Amino acid sequence: MMKTRKRLLIISGAALSVVLAFVAVFFFVFYLPQKQKEEEWTRVVREYYENKLSLYETENETYADYEVDVAFLGDSLTDGYDLEKYYPQYVTANRGISGETTHGLEKRLQVSVYDLKPKVAVLLIGGNNLSTMFENYESILVGLKENLPSTKIVLVSLTSMGRAGKDKNELAAYNNVVIKKLAAKYNFSFVDLYSPLLDETKGEIHPEYTTDGAHLTPKGYEVFTNTLTPVIEGLMK
Repeated sequence: MMKTRKRLLIISGAALSVVLAFVAVFFFVFYLPQKQKEEEWTRVVREYYENKLSLYETENETYADYEVDVAFLGDSLTDGYDLEKYYPQYVTANRGISGETTHGLEKRLQVSVYDLKPKVAVLLIGGNNLSTMFENYESILVGLKENLPSTKIVLVSLTSMGRAGKDKNELAAYNNVVIKKLAAKYNFSFVDLYSPLLDETKGEIHPEYTTDGAHLTPKGYEVFTNTLTPVIEGLMK
């Protein structure tokens, strides 16, 4: 009886050793490198964000000598927008940061746009937090209204998406209805970018307009520009 129990204890101990060894291997081979990658990515993103804000402060000092025509606020869609190429007729400021959400944008409005006091401010935000964007979207609009009384505000709709993001199109379309209503409430201009980019036969963003179903190709930015330019021209008169 004792021998059997002892043998069971030995077997259990051996099994436990195997499990612990497996856990150790998993930790050092899989989990730790992944955690390190995540931490490194977080560090890179944080540094990029901080560098962007530092750049804005420097640019604001330069812009102090002349008036900015149009400031663009947003996430990666704005960050990747070559404004000098598409709007050579205007003095523009690109205040987009990749990965940005409505919550992050609200925290940086002072340096991003209040200090600039542009003639026109174009806002495209919410794609990175579709389900929570209205927790503070209207708060952003109130801030713009109160701090930039002389600036004309343009609210751009969320874009249609494709591939992995196709299932979010219904929510994006619904959110655009809310954005349009808010634009009317605050007497802001509204621009529908969802429809011009949409491939209606597939129910997603047209392939030639996107690199990955979310970000825009040069042709996509041409559509963006052609859709937005008439509105800006009207507000600049």
